[in-house]
Amino acid sequence: MKLQNRHIQMIAIGGAIGTGLFYGAAKSIQLTGPSILFSYLLGGFMMYIIIRALGEMTVYAPNSGAFSHYAYQYVGNYLGFVSGWFAWFEYTIVCMLEVTVVASFLDYWIPGVPHWLTIAVILSLFFLINMLQVRLFGEFEFWFAGIKVATILMMIVFSAYLIFFNNDTHLDAMSNIKETVQSNLFANGVSGFLFSMVLVVFSFGGVQFVGIAAADAEDPDTAIPKAVNGVIFRIIIFYVGTLLAILCLYPWHKLQSDVSPFVDVFDKVGFHFAAQIMSVVVITAALSAFNSCLYSAARMLMNLSRHHSAPHYLSKTDKQNVPKNAVITTSIVIAFTVLLNYFLPDKALTYLIAITTTSIIITWSTILITHANFRRKVAREKIKYELPFFPFANLFAFAILVSVVVIMFFMQDMQLAVYLMPVWMSVVTIFYAISRVYALNS
Repeated sequence: MKLQNRHIQMIAIGGAIGTGLFYGAAKSIQLTGPSILFSYLLGGFMMYIIIRALGEMTVYAPNSGAFSHYAYQYVGNYLGFVSGWFAWFEYTIVCMLEVTVVASFLDYWIPGVPHWLTIAVILSLFFLINMLQVRLFGEFEFWFAGIKVATILMMIVFSAYLIFFNNDTHLDAMSNIKETVQSNLFANGVSGFLFSMVLVVFSFGGVQFVGIAAADAEDPDTAIPKAVNGVIFRIIIFYVGTLLAILCLYPWHKLQSDVSPFVDVFDKVGFHFAAQIMSVVVITAALSAFNSCLYSAARMLMNLSRHHSAPHYLSKTDKQNVPKNAVITTSIVIAFTVLLNYFLPDKALTYLIAITTTSIIITWSTILITHANFRRKVAREKIKYELPFFPFANLFAFAILVSVVVIMFFMQDMQLAVYLMPVWMSVVTIFYAISRVYALNS
């Protein structure tokens, strides 16, 4: 059973709207104030270049291994190995992050329940969903992403009403807008703006899911360009639009950094029913992102196995084309989240966000490198869906990624993850060397 066009579109939306928006936006706003809108526009433009580069290769030759498969084909075994394992690592860590965030959000409804217990229940449920046919995953993601989209649009409309027409909130909103325009735009200076870019990169970490899902699409030539082209509009509507509404409704410096701003702002302006609705939606959004990550991690592991970079048993699929062994293996690793939240409940989210961000940067960098080599190898062929302004667009996006790594050196919560980057690279390189020796001897 293949994924239909509607499934692909919603998977693309689901990848772009997750914990980074519903949870990470609070920390981003605290770092830079209203200029967070510019952070998301700049980060969104960079992200569009990366996803457009991936979309070009995906339309040319759809494959569930996505950028790892293309790295093998157009660059070489080493980059294919590294990109594949880092992608699997990224998706697995994001799964751990998303399910931890869900447990945190559920405190709004069921306070006092240990996070590790909530996580164990959620992981068991989604493990079963991913063990069934691909079409079921697509349907699940379609409806979960649909809930996110519908609610965000309703939130923007409702916020516009509160800002311009409601007597209780209109004057305060106008005051917030006036303060921002006059003196509060870059509230924490250049450093705050630069620091916010790190969390913006984290927010967009799931956009490449559409490339992996393309192999299960009925018509990738139509579905993938449509999904990729819509990314920039989703950023403007879902990120910039919602954050603008939040900044207008309530003073940004009074928002809590450890609570979803979508819930916090409606509670603070007195619309508790709206806060309750948004609380349900942010939980749905995180579950949707978790579902997409588990799906993508399993497919990436399967592809690594087919390139002889992972144990052979991981390459097997059932009659429904589900890589059950890869789903089981990935789920076992994700299950360590239960232990992490049991022993380090206060630090789990911080560590996971930092590690996830560095993994995203490595994954996106390999996409840009692979795309440049892809262009050189197919230079004489007609490409159906090409990235404009190549190679300057690639260089621009790559420069921002390098800048973000440098910025992370100056952020206390992110430094450890940066120091670990060469360690991860060394470990993966050693495993690559071992795998090559094993392949030659077998």
